Amino acid sequence: MTDHSRSELLSPGAHAIDLLGVRQDYTIAGRGPLCVVHSGGPGIGWRYLRMPALEQHFTMLYLEPIGTGASGRLPSHPGGYSVARYSEQLGALFDALDLQDALLLGHSHGGFVAQHHALRHPERLKGIILYASAAITGGAFIASAGQNAAAFAARHAGDPLAEDVLPAWQSLGSMRSDADYLHVLQRLLPVYFADFRRPDLHFEAIRDAITATLLIGDGAPFDVTAELPGLRVPALVLAGEQDFICGPAHGEIIASLAPDARFLRFQDAGHFIHLEQADGFNAAVLGFGLGG
Repeated sequence: MTDHSRSELLSPGAHAIDLLGVRQDYTIAGRGPLCVVHSGGPGIGWRYLRMPALEQHFTMLYLEPIGTGASGRLPSHPGGYSVARYSEQLGALFDALDLQDALLLGHSHGGFVAQHHALRHPERLKGIILYASAAITGGAFIASAGQNAAAFAARHAGDPLAEDVLPAWQSLGSMRSDADYLHVLQRLLPVYFADFRRPDLHFEAIRDAITATLLIGDGAPFDVTAELPGLRVPALVLAGEQDFICGPAHGEIIASLAPDARFLRFQDAGHFIHLEQADGFNAAVLGFGLGG
C-alpha cells in the first residue's frame, strides 16, 4: 500500500472496504494517535459510542461490526458471528490499513473481541481498553444479570419504564427478527444506566437512536481466564458500579489475571460510563493512551 492510499483510507469521514469477502464500514474522526473502537452487542450500531472529546486527542476509528448497519452480512446470516470471526475481521482491517501502535477499545461484547484479538495478535497494539466487559460468560453470568434486572425493577417500582425491564429481559429468548431485537433493547435500556431519568442524559434520544441487527454466534460461553495471564499488552479496565451485566466484579477478574492492567471503577455509572461520567471516562482513556 502506498502512503497516499493509506492516507485516503485513514482520512476523516465514512469508509467502506472489502475484507474477507464482506463489506466493512468504518468512520474516522479526530487527529492524533490511533484508537480503534469496537462497539458492543453483538448487532448494535456503533454511533452510541461516538466520543467527540476523545477525538480532540486521538484519531478515532469507529468500526461498524460485520452484520451491523451497512457493513456486510456473513453467508450464514444471522448465524456465524462468533467472537473469533469478529477478531478475524478486525485483524483483516489492521492488515488492510497497515495499522500500527493502536489502542483497541472494546465496549461490552466488543471487549470480548478485543481480548480475543489482543491475546492472539498483540504485535500491532499499544494497549487495550476493556470497557464494561468481562473475561467469562455462561450460565452464572446470565443468571446474575437477570437477578440484577429484577432488583432494578423492584427498586423503581411505580416507574413504568423501569418495571418493563424484567419482562423485556425474560423475552430475550423469543426474539426472531431485527425488529424484535430493537424493541427488546429499547425496553431494556433503563437498566443499563445508574439513573436513566437524569435530565441531562437525554434518555429518550439515546433510546430512539439505537440500531440493532439480530445476530447469532456459536453458542459457546466466552472464557479467556486461562489465557489472560499471557496477555502481552497493557490493559485499562473500566467498570460502572451499577452496571447490571458487566459490573466491577467482572472488571476485577480481568485485572487480577492480566499482567499489566489498571482497573477503574466509576460511581454513579452503569454500562455507559462515557455518557454518565464522561469527564472521568475521558480522563482515564487519555491518561492510558497518552501516558499522562
